[in-house]
Amino acid sequence: MAAITASMVAELRGKTDAPMMECKKALTEADGDMAKAEEILRVKLGNKASKAAARVAAEGIVAISISADGKTGAIIEVNSETDFVAKNDEFIALANGCAALVADKNPADVAALSELPMGEGTVESTRSALVGKIGENMTIRRFVRCAAQGKLVSYIHGGAKVGVLVDVVGGDEQLGKDLAMHIAASKPKSLDASGVSAELLDTERRVAIEKAREAGKPEAMLEKIAEGTVQKYLKDVTLLGQVFVKAEDGKQTIEQLLKAKGASVAGFTLYIVGEGIEKKVDDFAAEVAAQAAAAAAKK
Repeated sequence: MAAITASMVAELRGKTDAPMMECKKALTEADGDMAKAEEILRVKLGNKASKAAARVAAEGIVAISISADGKTGAIIEVNSETDFVAKNDEFIALANGCAALVADKNPADVAALSELPMGEGTVESTRSALVGKIGENMTIRRFVRCAAQGKLVSYIHGGAKVGVLVDVVGGDEQLGKDLAMHIAASKPKSLDASGVSAELLDTERRVAIEKAREAGKPEAMLEKIAEGTVQKYLKDVTLLGQVFVKAEDGKQTIEQLLKAKGASVAGFTLYIVGEGIEKKVDDFAAEVAAQAAAAAAKK
């Protein structure tokens, strides 16, 4: 009997996208023969999961779970290849179930979440089985669990493509809803200036200086102009600095709104499905041309 190593299991999982334990069982059954083990898994998975694993999953949904007292919650992004599958009831149930598990069990990361019990197996076996059933890649991309200082409020927008979880201290229910909707609409990068990276600010400063220089502004004024640009940028990208989307005068900032309501925001998480994922764009015309050229070359 061949020894089944962790690297062999990992290699087979990379090829088939099957659960780790299933990979180990298949390798054991195949006496360490990688090709035979892959065939065994492909039979079990209907030859779908292995093909799906290589495809980019950039669609999907955001799911949120909050405890009854509003003190504990989680937000999670689960991806699929197409928007059609993102609307599938079983896919939605998987995402909602994962959000509830994150809120309840507080796993350290996606790997730990994948090992938690779900249904008749684990999160990973449930996900893998659904991949095999539908024939489309699905991935649990990221999540955040929050223990609130105040009370958690959520908002889901655009067919669950945008999700917000915000920790509001004080205020009333309507304020919480307004804040969550504002975050979804205005997409702040952070709560205040302390959450904006120095790298981003340096970039804004450099761009401002070059623009001012090209416009013929005196060298002595460049730093002052750059600082003004940075401050405007901070107002645009920080929640507290942004103008409230429902402000009647078009001027009231979130910071002013919170002060008027005797409330504050302890933190928030904004997820936008597929944000930062590079989507593959197929050029059908180019593909046909390439195939034609290849065929011509063989003649």
